[in-house]
Amino acid sequence: MQFDIKKIVRPNIEKLKPYSSAKDEYSGVASVLLDANENALGSPLTKWYNRYPDPYQTAVKEKLSFIKKVPASQIFLGNGSDEIIDLLYRAFCEPGKDNIIICPPTYPMYEVNANINDIQIKAAPLLPDFQLNVAHIEQLVDEHTKLIWICSPNNPTGNSLDRIDIETILNHFNGLVVVDEAYINFSKQKSFVQSLIDYPNLVVLQTLSKAWGLAGLRVGMCFANEEVVGYLNKVKAPYNISLVAQELVLKALEEVGQVNDMIQHLVEMRIALAQVIESMPHVEKVYPSDTNFLLVKIPQATNLYQYLCSKGIIVRDRSSLLNCEDSVRITVGNEQENTLLVDAMAEWIESTFPA
Repeated sequence: MQFDIKKIVRPNIEKLKPYSSAKDEYSGVASVLLDANENALGSPLTKWYNRYPDPYQTAVKEKLSFIKKVPASQIFLGNGSDEIIDLLYRAFCEPGKDNIIICPPTYPMYEVNANINDIQIKAAPLLPDFQLNVAHIEQLVDEHTKLIWICSPNNPTGNSLDRIDIETILNHFNGLVVVDEAYINFSKQKSFVQSLIDYPNLVVLQTLSKAWGLAGLRVGMCFANEEVVGYLNKVKAPYNISLVAQELVLKALEEVGQVNDMIQHLVEMRIALAQVIESMPHVEKVYPSDTNFLLVKIPQATNLYQYLCSKGIIVRDRSSLLNCEDSVRITVGNEQENTLLVDAMAEWIESTFPA
């Protein structure tokens, strides 16, 4: 099936003349910067922060290109993945006309941003084993379907989705298929980033917030063909990633070995924590996880959530989500945090289900 991005981009975005920042209008290194109305005397913090950052994060993308084995021209950086989600709607979906498909239970920001942008939402719920219902997705697609959102490993269920199912959708859908891999570093599954060459309609989201431990910097990554990246650059804010964030990300990207060690340790703690919780009385199920969290099914999960809150231990009550009734999502903490969690859960179980 031939993919033509011109058929899905919004006509006004195709014609849009994007904002041209001062840094767009010259190339190379300048020594006297008198073009952007910056304060030439510096700032209370340090002289360097009086200047606007690189609007295209060139140095960061070059480093990511080396790490991810993807051309820098196929990388877009957002103020968190949430900005990228919003920009994909703004670039490719006509408000009040187009629709997107989500596969609940899944990351809620796909739905929130669709509502903000007045985009119709169609839902193809995951099957009972939390895998894609490909037939249902196919039934929902119409001429106004622009995006299909696939979160793998999935939040909040923690499992990876079947790769063949995702490839089937990529091969048969003429819009963009967005594979959100926020938790891919904790999984043994192969990333879809290396499949960009095979699928022009593939967009892969990753983040520096999870495995890299940089949630406070708010930097999300998008990997896609150059045309998609070009449209995202058209609609983004001129300086969407701060100079401080770019500097710190570059520093962090030098520490791949340390990050890999952290990932290994977190996975080991995830396995150990799952075993402990699974052995507790009245716990019905700890779902298999390829992430840094566990979905735990237990009677009166909302009461457990409230009890843990009263102890200063914050988890997520996911009981209101489709097929997640009576369940809480628990992030893997450090050793001390995991111990406090387990002890509090044991206390609550003993008091709630007396022998």
